[in-house]
Amino acid sequence: MKPEPESINQWFPSEQQDKYISRLIEQGQGHITRCQAKCYVRLRAYLLVKQQGKLGKEVKLPLKELSLPEGFVSCTHREAAALFYCDQKQGSERSAGMMLNKLCEIELIEKQFDGNTINIQVQYLPNLTTPPQPVESVKLKVDAFRHNDAIPVANFLSRLYRWINNDTAAVEYKIVKLLRDWVKQYPTGMRVLRRCDNSNPVGFYVLYPTAPESERNFFLPPSKALHLCSDSDIDPFQIAIPGKDDCTGVFFRSWRLDTPYLNRDNVRRFVEDTQKTLVQMQADFPNLCDLYLMIVHPVHSYIEVAVALGFQKIGEDPNAPVYWMYTSLDQFLSLDIKKALSKLEFAPPCAEL
Repeated sequence: MKPEPESINQWFPSEQQDKYISRLIEQGQGHITRCQAKCYVRLRAYLLVKQQGKLGKEVKLPLKELSLPEGFVSCTHREAAALFYCDQKQGSERSAGMMLNKLCEIELIEKQFDGNTINIQVQYLPNLTTPPQPVESVKLKVDAFRHNDAIPVANFLSRLYRWINNDTAAVEYKIVKLLRDWVKQYPTGMRVLRRCDNSNPVGFYVLYPTAPESERNFFLPPSKALHLCSDSDIDPFQIAIPGKDDCTGVFFRSWRLDTPYLNRDNVRRFVEDTQKTLVQMQADFPNLCDLYLMIVHPVHSYIEVAVALGFQKIGEDPNAPVYWMYTSLDQFLSLDIKKALSKLEFAPPCAEL
């Protein structure tokens, strides 16, 4: 059986497709449509068998397990249209191209065009298939954020915002400037997970004490508070000054581990350090009581971790897959982190809490 795109339902049965489609929709927390999920699953399957065929490797059909294609694989709009719309009466190459662009926006795929050929790389997604092998074990330590950490941290943070702003260079530069400004204003709230062998940061968080006049932003649509990836130079959040402001709220402005280092032990260590940092912040802001975070991506976010730590959704956005989550400081500090994370499965997504 030759795996042609228009015959995908024969060599990748619909019941198998539905299994992966359902998982992806569940991961997307309602922000990925069934059509988008179906197109991603079909594209991933087709690129896999196409790549294996070109490498001369035998693929057992019908396909039952959805492995990950390695690197970029060519795919025309004609092939994509045949894949996406094989069971529909209508579906043009133009529509297929628009769907590919949408899958890029929400970071399910990456796409390159060299002037002649479209090449696509499928992104790995957590809990969809067997996770890839972990990176070689290295010693890590939690450490204070340093001025020269800004560039490597901005590099892995900027990936999260491609679906909002595809000018990655501009976003990365803006993040570098902001991180260096924030560490001058309140270094206590900025921490990294650092490799011991080369001192590179592979995790980062910033706990941002929010000035009283900025707290109303937590009750507005969250897209109005996006700043790291926006074109505006005006930050909707002002930082609270110790000894001056009566700060009650902390914004988890970023909390992220780089993809290869996302595992239970590293998450536990980083969350436990977050607890210790919040205790330190209480000395500067005695009335702290509220913790807020923003989920900024429908798939690549630590939603399950946030829920396990007691955060609950408090505000959605009608125009974007972003929303606020909240928990109290007392509740967060009382958690046994090891126990709270014990039931979660960790497979490495690109994520941010």
